[in-house]
Amino acid sequence: MPIATPEIYNEMLDRAKAGKFAYPAINVTSTQTLHAALRGFAEAESDGIVQISTGGAEFLGGQYSKDMVTGAVGLAEFAHVVAEKYPVNIALHTDHCPKDKLDGYVRPLLAISQERVAAGRNPLFQSHMWDGSAETLDHNLAIAQELLAAAAKAKIILEVEITPTGGEEDGVTHEINDELYTTVEDAIRTAEALGLGEKGRYLLAASFGNVHGVYKPGNVVLRPELLKELAEGVAAKFGKQDPFNFVFHGGSGSTKEEIATALENGVVKMNLDTDTQYAFTRPVADHMFRNYDGVLKVDGEVGDKKTYDPRSWGKLAEGGMAARVVEACQDLRSAGTKIK
Repeated sequence: MPIATPEIYNEMLDRAKAGKFAYPAINVTSTQTLHAALRGFAEAESDGIVQISTGGAEFLGGQYSKDMVTGAVGLAEFAHVVAEKYPVNIALHTDHCPKDKLDGYVRPLLAISQERVAAGRNPLFQSHMWDGSAETLDHNLAIAQELLAAAAKAKIILEVEITPTGGEEDGVTHEINDELYTTVEDAIRTAEALGLGEKGRYLLAASFGNVHGVYKPGNVVLRPELLKELAEGVAAKFGKQDPFNFVFHGGSGSTKEEIATALENGVVKMNLDTDTQYAFTRPVADHMFRNYDGVLKVDGEVGDKKTYDPRSWGKLAEGGMAARVVEACQDLRSAGTKIK
């Protein structure tokens, strides 16, 4: 199937909300990790989301220029071609973008999609994320209003992060402390600024103790039940039940119980990066250790081309990551739910 149209993406999110499941959003940094994600979704018979962070886009842009827009556009165009060979719907998304990178990443990508839509085509990406969690909430929401209007013009959904996610991702760092919990007042102010769909659709990354990366048990206290409190608080004020489409950040390493509670409380998208990075790299490390004297020309020998050929270990890496994506689809209940 081709990359999801705006209409299909909206249907995907509506189905997830109604069915109390969520789509894994898999970070990719190469054509190979893209194929691994697509393969995993296909094997799980799940539609899904593939996303590119600012660091991922810089890497994709090549180490000579490190141009984020070039990297993101290049992989997105590639995805539009190869996704047609996979029997699932895939939405393309850009992950965390802080204020200092908006002009070099999200705003140019929005302009590209606006031009495509004006010409009668579909947008290049289906959603973009604005990470204003390092800003004051007032400033965060002011920028979100501007970006939401631009996104709506391009038939794109905006994701907003209104309060911090702990840990570090692409240079954005937040301490693990009590600020990692969104309040009902934060959610109400968000609804007042961005509306509840009438100004454009958005996904809400609210914080309930989320942390990027994987930490040992006890270091992170997730409270996914908090999402219910946020939804009920906004519903009481605005009279709209289940007002938000929530995003679960820092999903790697979460327990199945935490994931299940989050799904029951409105999460429709969960980000995975750390776990899938490891699932991709682990088979490569195994291959290198097992074939040490083949991948290296040890003591003047010639090595074994079949073992250092990138395809030999690349296929293993793709398989490892694809299997982790299947597991994520099962945990998030999206397996077997693809739109026919």
